Amino acid sequence: MEKTTTIATKDGIELFIRSWTPPQYKAIVALVHGFGEHSGRYQHVADFLNKHGYAVIALDLRGHGKSGSKRGHTPSNDTTYDDVELFIHHAKTTYGSALPFFLYGHSMGGNFILNTLLRRNTEGVTGAVATGPLISLAFKPKPIMLFLGKTLRSIAPTFSQPGGVQTQYLSHDPAVVQAYIDDPLVHGTITTAAGMNLLESSDFLNTYEGKMPVPTLIMHGTDDFLTSQPASEAFAKRVKGDITYKKWEGLYHEIHNEPEKAQVLEEIVVWLDAHV
Repeated sequence: MEKTTTIATKDGIELFIRSWTPPQYKAIVALVHGFGEHSGRYQHVADFLNKHGYAVIALDLRGHGKSGSKRGHTPSNDTTYDDVELFIHHAKTTYGSALPFFLYGHSMGGNFILNTLLRRNTEGVTGAVATGPLISLAFKPKPIMLFLGKTLRSIAPTFSQPGGVQTQYLSHDPAVVQAYIDDPLVHGTITTAAGMNLLESSDFLNTYEGKMPVPTLIMHGTDDFLTSQPASEAFAKRVKGDITYKKWEGLYHEIHNEPEKAQVLEEIVVWLDAHV
């Protein structure tokens, strides 16, 4: 059964949270969604994990879904990592600290959980799953957009522009794409500050050569035209630590929403079970 609540950030933004808790569970999965979407799109992921003994709690990032703030806006990367840390604290307070605790992030959410783990305190986090993480874009942003972002970031940080999501490359399932287009909680805009923040957080991951502090599973579709599969593979090879990498041949960006989603989710469960 889905339950909802809100938590307040230190700058007064209300963050919306959903949770799906089975009668019995062996571990907690805290989920962070991608750009423009929201936690409600992960109902089927939560259902699958629930059936395999995992409680799931998911955040609507600020500026997304039912959370507060201007659509697509985050003032700084530190604000983002603060929000993720607050979410982790809330999740562990809700479920207690006795059970294994995993972070799961998709796309931009994958970027955010990886950055938070590398830059902040990871105490109490058992492991992490990142699918299609934004370590690098799969396309080059238009020079004019970069120029506008750099120019307007300091003088008009909340100026909105299109986020450039090519919806046809989310999934091979046309029903998934149409549901995304029709979803009133989905948006396609990003502010100048948020856009530049995201590029900087991606650049950090794309050049990072240290150690991953917790066991991490990274999975990416080879036909992802939104975030770079080669960048994910290079990260997994370059960074030290317990990192498992799997690429899914021919899959688009949302591997958990592809026709092969049952195999994808089963792979996640197998990895989680091995680390519980």
